[in-house]
Parts: sequence; C-alpha cells; structure tokens
Amino acid sequence: MLELPLASAEFLAVDTETNGLPGERCELTEVGAVLVGGGELHDEWGSLVGVAAPLSRGIQRFTGISQAMIDAAPPPESVLPELAARMQGRVLVAHSASFDRRVLEQAFVSAGLEWPDPPVLCTVQLARRFAPLQKRRGLATLAAALGVDVGEVHRALPDARTCARVFCALFGRLCANAATIGEALALLRGRTRKEKHTGRDRGRARRGARPHLKHLPHDPGVYVFRDADGRPLYVGKSIDLRTRAAAHFSAGASWTSEAEHVDHQATESELGALLLEDRLIKTLRPPGNVRGKAEPDGFVYLRCRLDIPFPILEVAREPAAGHAICVGPLRGRAAAAELVEQLNSLFGLRHCGRALPRRAHPSAYGQMGRCLSPCLRDLDPNVYRERLDAALALFTSGGDGGSSLLAHVDRQIRAASAERRYERAAWLHRRRRRLEALLGRLGGVLRAIHASTRLVLAPHPSQRGRFDAVWLAGGRVVDWGPLVHAPELAARSARALAAAGGGWLPPEAVAEARLVGAWVAANAPPALELDPGMGEAEHAAFLARLGARA
Repeated sequence: MLELPLASAEFLAVDTETNGLPGERCELTEVGAVLVGGGELHDEWGSLVGVAAPLSRGIQRFTGISQAMIDAAPPPESVLPELAARMQGRVLVAHSASFDRRVLEQAFVSAGLEWPDPPVLCTVQLARRFAPLQKRRGLATLAAALGVDVGEVHRALPDARTCARVFCALFGRLCANAATIGEALALLRGRTRKEKHTGRDRGRARRGARPHLKHLPHDPGVYVFRDADGRPLYVGKSIDLRTRAAAHFSAGASWTSEAEHVDHQATESELGALLLEDRLIKTLRPPGNVRGKAEPDGFVYLRCRLDIPFPILEVAREPAAGHAICVGPLRGRAAAAELVEQLNSLFGLRHCGRALPRRAHPSAYGQMGRCLSPCLRDLDPNVYRERLDAALALFTSGGDGGSSLLAHVDRQIRAASAERRYERAAWLHRRRRRLEALLGRLGGVLRAIHASTRLVLAPHPSQRGRFDAVWLAGGRVVDWGPLVHAPELAARSARALAAAGGGWLPPEAVAEARLVGAWVAANAPPALELDPGMGEAEHAAFLARLGARA
C-alpha cells in the first residue's frame, strides 16, 4: 500500500471523543469519519459508543455528550467493525493523530478486535511542514487560518469534517513534495522528543510567544492549554479568560514552551469556573497543575466524627467524610476553637483528643463539672451521646445554630434562677455575653452543611441578571449550570431535594464541598431555601426579586 500513488489514494479523516480518563481507563465515547479522495470530501459516518464507566459531569459539559446519550449508544463491539471496514485500503488522517490512533487501537484491543493498523497522516505535521508561519495549530485555529469554516467543536463528526477540509487545503502541497503514500509518511515523520525541546522551541520560550488567545472571551470560565498532539498541559480558571490565560506567558511556567493551542468553556460566574476547573483537573490530570497547594482562606469547619464511642467536637480546615456532622465554613480558626470550648463546657463533652486517655481521677474540667469524664471508664456511652446529640441538634434542626445556642443558654439561666442557683445564673450570663461576641466574629448562619437544601445563584462578575444556578443538598453540589427559566428551575430543585439523602459526604466530595462552601461564605450570593412544597411560582418570585434572566 505504501507504493500507491498519493494523488489517487483514498483517505479517511477521523476524530474521537473519550471519557477524559488517562491510560487504560480511557474509553472511546464517539467516533466520526469522513472519506476524502482527489482532494474532495465524500461519504461521512459517525457514532456514539457505549462505555463501562459513567461520564464525569465536567467531561459532559466540555464535550456536550451526556450520560443519557452514552447509555443509549451501541457498544464498541457493534461500532468498531464498521469503522474497520471503512479503514480498509485507506490512509487514516487525524489532527494530533497519535492521540486518536492510540484511543482507537486501545478500543479495538479492549473489544477483542484486531486493529487494522492503517498508515496514518497527521494534519498537525502537515501544518508544520507546509504552513510553517502558522504557529498555532489547534484544529479550529488552523482551519480558520486556511480559510476553512468551523461550526460545532468537541464532537467527533464535525471535528472529523473540519480535519478533512484542513487536509484538503494542504493536500496539493503534499502531492507536490511526495509521489507515494510511503514518501508522504517519511516526509512528515514527527520530531523526536529531544528535538521538541531544542532550537526553535527554546527560542520561542525565551521570547514569551504564546498560542492564539484572541478567541477567548472576557468572561468567567475555564481554559485548557494543550500541546501540538492535543494533550492537556494546564487547566485554569478566571473571571476574565483572555487576560488570565495571557498572564501565564509572562510568568514563564515550564509548560508554556509546549503550549500550541487553548480550548475554553465559558461560565456565568466565578463559582461555575471554580467547579468546572476542579472537575476538569481531576479528569484530565494535566502535568502543569499541582494539587493540594490551595492558599489558606481563613475558613474552617466545626465537625464531629461519629465513629468512636465518645465523639469529640473539633476544628478542621476540611469537612469530614463519612458519618459525621460538619458545621461551616466558619471564618477564623481561633473563634471556632473557642466556640468548641464553650459547647464542651455547656454540655459536659470531652475536651481531650480522639484518643481517649484512661485516668484514675477526673481532669480539671471534670472536677469543675464541665465534663462527664468518660476517661474514668465508668460512664454509660448513651448518657454521653444524649448530651452530644443535644449540642449537635442546635445546628442540625435547620435554623440558625447561633440563635439556638443563645436560646439554650437563656433556658439554663431561667432554670438556675428558679432553683435559686444565683452563682450559676451569673456565670451563665457572663458566658452568654461572651457567646454573643463570639458568634458576631464567626458571622453568617451556623448550620450543619447537610441540614438544608439550597438553590444558590452565583452572579456574573460584570453583567447584571446573569447567574449560574447551583443546587446544594446533603452538603454536596448535586446540580449546577447556567440559570434557566422558572419551570425547569423548579423541576431541578425537586430532583435536588430527592438527592439530599442522609447528608454524609463521600470522600471524593469533600474538596468540592469545601470549595463551594468557602466561596458562598465569602460572597454571600442570593439563595433560596428549598422545601418539598415549593413549585414554579416560588422560583419565579425568587428570580423576579433579583431581576435575573435565563
């Protein structure tokens, strides 16, 4: 086949979409193919492909391929034989072809099918050779530079069609320099990894050159820098996509010398950008992103992990996963720690750590009557749990835990006065004054994060009336997206209420719960507390008060 004349050969331009997972977990979700012959487009074909693992919310938003579409798609065993028949006797053409070839070959092997192993031409390599002044070689950018109209992106068949037109635009130059398929393959042989980091690329890095960024809007959202082969290098977010993306090239990050093009997904708000960025980083795992180095923001959680006989209240930066009660986020670790001490003393809870020490005599708190002293090993765990549940009920009843705490102290003051225990009543009065000041420092509503279901509207940073809608239930983000009209808003709120569950956070939801909680606490966006009886009218009134538009 390599000896066949190039001018009379048939080519199959292909594009693939995947679930975004790395390595062996990568699965083909969609494939598109366009037949090219004589420099013209002919037959085209495409299909969704069923996958084993569920798609992440981030990759669904990024590609437009929903889980419902994948659930209804035929399995790889039905799709791939038809693709193999179309490859027979033809040269495979793809943009960043090494990626698509690897995805397809892995899909064939996983399905128990033989990989046809056709010759492969890459339109990125074609552009390097025959359009050397075009420095930015992302598919849409390259197509626009060659006068090719680009419509839909990030879907397999439209991208395969664009790839085919790019190939046709460069086909005449390829034929002028290569007579056979074999000569074309030799002519377009890719540079080695060593060559990629020498010469022109080093000069490019020193000069601070950057991919084409003019297509990025001045809106909030997420951008993904990719290398010439389409591999993600860095995922970032901003309230101004174009300005933030350009700033990377003045900072001189190590990955910028390999960046060839940039994709983006606009959102309506900073919160939407934060959510999408977090999910895409977890999905794409780009080498330029370093996880776990978030700057401290001053927010903490008061939490109680219920996995030991005598649970304690503690302060931590993250909410707890699993069987736990988490209150927050609260502003200020010192104030939160003092609140824990106040609760411990009021309800007789443990002041020591999770590892319960064994004592022969009560601690100082026990001697003052401010601790039930389970460390003496003679306390019924049920008695302790009743006190603990009473303390936690302040924050799990759905109201403001701070107001409930002050009301609890007021009841104790009245009881002490009725019993003529005036010294205790005076002590409680002083404690109440201290609690009022403390609660003022913490700010906001003190409530367990699983105790309510809310619809939060995160506003656009510069345009009034534009919002991202975020549904929080059971301490988690259960749905989000651009603001929609009241009927759909009410339907999605009903689904969020049904998803509330018991409120225990799975480990993978902890980071996102903290991210959203801290943003909401810092920005105090408009929110609607959801009840099962709410319908379209309540949602419409909520939108009308804000002047929001869907």
